[in-house]
Amino acid sequence: QVQVVESGGGLVQPGGSLRLSCAASGSIFIGVSPMGWYREAPGKQRELVAQITSRGSINYADSVKGRFTISRDNAKNTVPLQMDSLKPEDTAVYYCNVDLFGNNYWGQGTQVTVSS
Repeated sequence: QVQVVESGGGLVQPGGSLRLSCAASGSIFIGVSPMGWYREAPGKQRELVAQITSRGSINYADSVKGRFTISRDNAKNTVPLQMDSLKPEDTAVYYCNVDLFGNNYWGQGTQVTVSS
């Protein structure tokens, strides 16, 4: 059974930084599957923030390009998300995702609030 666990959210002032962590377990195929981060703001649909393949190909949402950095450790099945220059519009619940052959596995979500 695949498990996905996030951590690292919190309250930060505009312009600040946060680092989210995600660890996945439960399948030998996680290391070859795309992993990424999505977010869901109140009243809005869940949207892709960033995704990284096992070979390191990365896709960022336009709204976070140049501010957020995703990486992964295939041996540990972890995918951290470094978030810099945070804006109030980045406020959302952030979810880690593993796309295992078309089956999506999600963490429980971690709240990120950007406010002064």
